[in-house]
Amino acid sequence: MQLKIYNSLAGEKEIFKPILEGNVGMYVCGPTVYSNVHLGNVRTFLSFDFIYRSLTHLGYKVRYVRNITDAGHLTDDGDVNNDRFVKQTRLEKLEPMEIVQKYTVDFHKVLDMFNLLPPNIEPTATGHILEQIELTQKLIETGFAYESNGSVYFDVLEYNARGLNYGELSKRNIEELFANTRDLDGQGEKKNPQDFALWKKASPAHIMRWNSPWGEGFPGWHLECTAMSTKYLGETFDIHGGGMDLKFPHHECEIAQGKACNGASPVNYWMHANMLTMNSQRMSKSTGNYILPMQLVSGENDFFEKPFHPAIVRFCFLQAHYRSVLDISNDAMLASEKGFSRLMEALKILNSITPNDEKRSGFSLEDWKTKAYDALTDDFNSPVLIAHLFEAVKFIFALKDEKETISAKDLEDLRSTLNAFVFDVLGLQNIEENNNEKLDQTLQVLIELRNQARRSKNFDLSDQIRDKLLAEGIELKDGREGTTYSIS
Repeated sequence: MQLKIYNSLAGEKEIFKPILEGNVGMYVCGPTVYSNVHLGNVRTFLSFDFIYRSLTHLGYKVRYVRNITDAGHLTDDGDVNNDRFVKQTRLEKLEPMEIVQKYTVDFHKVLDMFNLLPPNIEPTATGHILEQIELTQKLIETGFAYESNGSVYFDVLEYNARGLNYGELSKRNIEELFANTRDLDGQGEKKNPQDFALWKKASPAHIMRWNSPWGEGFPGWHLECTAMSTKYLGETFDIHGGGMDLKFPHHECEIAQGKACNGASPVNYWMHANMLTMNSQRMSKSTGNYILPMQLVSGENDFFEKPFHPAIVRFCFLQAHYRSVLDISNDAMLASEKGFSRLMEALKILNSITPNDEKRSGFSLEDWKTKAYDALTDDFNSPVLIAHLFEAVKFIFALKDEKETISAKDLEDLRSTLNAFVFDVLGLQNIEENNNEKLDQTLQVLIELRNQARRSKNFDLSDQIRDKLLAEGIELKDGREGTTYSIS
């Protein structure tokens, strides 16, 4: 099997050849933690979670790095009041690092809810200020950057004058970029409007600031990812991922910084996840076409008729290829719920199937596996993979109705392969099993509360817990080994 990846830099699918055979270094741009993570973010991170799981399943040893941006930056107009962290600290009356902690916890909570695996390394921008200062100094020394009034800028014209190509990822023409760019955040400090900040001088009102050779300031957004990715993955690594909206200017600037610093392209394969829409419209707070992930799961919104389990949301998201626009709607979620239930029912049936070699089967397990792996290795084509999984589902229901047969060897192979695709690669969860686990945990808490009541000789409370559980069909049984329960 040859893995093919769509490389945004080349604009086509390429056969994947890692720098170190059997190993993959992958960096994904993480969140800026000044507010709740939104569904578009979840779609991006879920896409790369699927890619991470797929690479691991295909036998690669993956070092997955995803950063946390916890340092504030000026927006295009250069106004300190428009620094997102500054605005949020004033709005919530909290310190910047309280904002960071609050929304980092929210980010992890949401991703855990959707069963995303944690990265191997999760560096923070503020934890790598020294590396960013060192990179800035190196760029000044090599003539690719210049200091101006306490700030440092990357010289885009100098970069292109040396035969390099600023605009190669986004396919933008440098002359057009200069013609259409206003100097909004340089305030006259830049040589050229398109030059971007590596280090910004902090105004008296700016809260987040660090000492540097150029005075107190804070790092440029683009520099953070270059510093963290190269520290943990090397000057050139295999895969860099992120949302489509980061292609320009963020990833374009990363390429320029990497080439200018190290004389080589920093990344071999650039991967970009596409956007998420709702009811065929762009999600936006300003238009009101917007919900948070928790609201989709809880049902506390005006767009969906019922709550949807995170596993069903994940299943819905994976039915679109990561490079395609994903549109969610009430109908789409209901259809995903129906498909998810049928998939889980098939897995349950598969565990009860008895092998039988008496008849020939019209289902070729080897052909099915080949098609499934072809989809997985064709730029991680999750919708085609899922379509092939439902071919197996159809076969499983035929086995149940005794319209098909399967040998013991093929039955075991089908079980292990289908379970691997559903749970390890797609990252889905069996809702029924999760509910049973939560029920057991809840009952164990009630049993312990009843035991505490008995030890305190609060027999009224002890009996009340026992009787109320019995009324719900749950009988507690006290024995030498402790208290157990049975459900009728």
